[in-house]
Amino acid sequence: MAFVQLSNISLSFGDRDLIKSATLNLMEGSRAALAGPNGAGKTTLMKIAVGQLAPDSGELAITKGARISYLPQTQVVLGQGSVLEEAEQAFSHFFELLLRQEELGRRLQEPGLDERQTARILEEFDDIGRAVESGGYFRREERISEVLRGLGFRPDDFQRRSQDLSGGWQMRLALAKILLEDPDIMLLDEPTNYLDLEARSWLEAYLADYRGGVLLVSHDRYFLDVTIKEVYELFNGKLSRYPGSYSAYEERRARELDAIFAAWERQQEEIQRIEDFIRRFRYKESKAPQVQSRIKMLEKIIPIEIPEGMKHIHFKFPAAPRSGKIALRIEGLSKSYGSLSVIEALSLEIERGKKIAFVGPNGAGKSTLMRIIAGVDKDFSGSIVPGAGVEIAYFAQDSAEKMSSALTVEQEAETVCPNELVPRLRNLLGAFLFRGDDVEKSVSVLSGGERSRLALLKMLLHPANLLVLDEPTNHLDLTSKDVLLEALKAFEGTVLFVSHDRGFIDELADLVLELEIGTTPRLYYGGYSYYLEKKAALSEEALGAAASISVQITNREAKLSQGSGTKPSPALSWEEEKAEKARIRKLKKREEEILRRLENLAEGKRALEQEMAKPEVYSDGFRVKKIVASLAEIEEETELLNEEWVETAEAVSASES
Repeated sequence: MAFVQLSNISLSFGDRDLIKSATLNLMEGSRAALAGPNGAGKTTLMKIAVGQLAPDSGELAITKGARISYLPQTQVVLGQGSVLEEAEQAFSHFFELLLRQEELGRRLQEPGLDERQTARILEEFDDIGRAVESGGYFRREERISEVLRGLGFRPDDFQRRSQDLSGGWQMRLALAKILLEDPDIMLLDEPTNYLDLEARSWLEAYLADYRGGVLLVSHDRYFLDVTIKEVYELFNGKLSRYPGSYSAYEERRARELDAIFAAWERQQEEIQRIEDFIRRFRYKESKAPQVQSRIKMLEKIIPIEIPEGMKHIHFKFPAAPRSGKIALRIEGLSKSYGSLSVIEALSLEIERGKKIAFVGPNGAGKSTLMRIIAGVDKDFSGSIVPGAGVEIAYFAQDSAEKMSSALTVEQEAETVCPNELVPRLRNLLGAFLFRGDDVEKSVSVLSGGERSRLALLKMLLHPANLLVLDEPTNHLDLTSKDVLLEALKAFEGTVLFVSHDRGFIDELADLVLELEIGTTPRLYYGGYSYYLEKKAALSEEALGAAASISVQITNREAKLSQGSGTKPSPALSWEEEKAEKARIRKLKKREEEILRRLENLAEGKRALEQEMAKPEVYSDGFRVKKIVASLAEIEEETELLNEEWVETAEAVSASES
């Protein structure tokens, strides 16, 4: 069995002990998360585990022949080929095996081999053949297509040059390569950063079936909860193991941290009392012995250290300006790009104080609708009317690109910070991952992620009463997300948002607007869990509708066969009659095609529902999610076909009457 074992690993940078005597074990079937505040050394520990970085002391043991793959957070290196060619490189480890097999084949043809030599060559030849076959090399085209599609690539993306992809899509491609490599152990550093909800759900299901071991760093609490079975936390250089789910770890850790915080606060109070005494009596000769005693006491205190990212931060945004009851009224909104209709006939009233999540697959129009609501995109049909007193603030995915300043991070935040929050500004900057010397950085030298966080904080420090937030959780860690979530839940204004963090949506949204290319957006009057339940229920209703169609057709044909008793229309010319018969034949053919497809969909749905009824399936959350997603697709196609069938059947009836 393949394994990776770190024993008593230590590493220092300068005078800081980043990792102290850490021990970690990964093997086949391991599902572990690596947790800890930003800067704790999680990425460093991963690099040690894959041999990219040597520790100061300790041992790294890896099973001979084990294949270990590592996905870094950023800066992946891709080749110059297409997406498909790059994905095929995941199978490059088979090339040497196949070359070796060819060499063995040639040796078998050499004269003079005895039975023992022949047997050894044949054994190695067969071993290679089994390894190549079991590794999926001869099914690689199917596997590549499955993984690329699962991570959001469309078939027409397969021939694009990998170098032409955006940074986020390059990271998806790098993740796809690692999954296709099918290594013994995977170390994935923030694999969900650039994935939407559909891709994250697919990855959850993929990892559930993956035979090897996984070590994950992620800021998506829900993803971790459904994926991992143990947590390793790196805290002040010490690595501790917590068995169980991520939520179980957080609950246990919260109790431990409460005790640490309480001890830290008591120590701070003690230090403050001693320092006050020293300052007060330092220059009084009569108190010199007591002052010296207090100085020695101070020197003997071993400080309790709490990383900046783990300190409790509670933040309430400034009160939103009061607006009318209706925050936004949308009527007949449609948006197209050439012949592609992205949003169709959306009419919606949004009440003050609602928190609405926009959901849907990539390219469904979520960001487009946000730009329209924010007034950035004015090329649409229909109307959008803000309510009385409504002020809109918009956070876009590209907000970071528009920020350029010679000011420091702290100075830039101060330009919009209300006076009452200035004393707490450093804490707020810390909540958005600007800690220590980071606040003195010039805005002009910030990375894209840092600029994005600063732009979000600036907008929230001076909020309007209608916030339009396009992926505000990107580039935030769990602590920062919690601070943002707590503030947005308490925010009295209206929030429209897109997020790929399932837990964040679950906690914040009280309504869900579903968008899908070519269809009218649908509003669900409940949170995200309600939305998923409703989608599943609609799928069941569609099954019943599809099953009853054959009965409706039979009844309709029976009525038509009896005749309507109406006066016949005037006779058509030969050419007109011929054209009319051709049109009716075409309509009937299409009607038959629709009915056959509806029957196939109904059979497919029954099969899925029977599968879900099995105890080993309905107790497996991952398999249930896959089935629910398939049922939702069947429901959508069934609904569209039902509408087309009604129109077609009515046209046939009208033509024959």
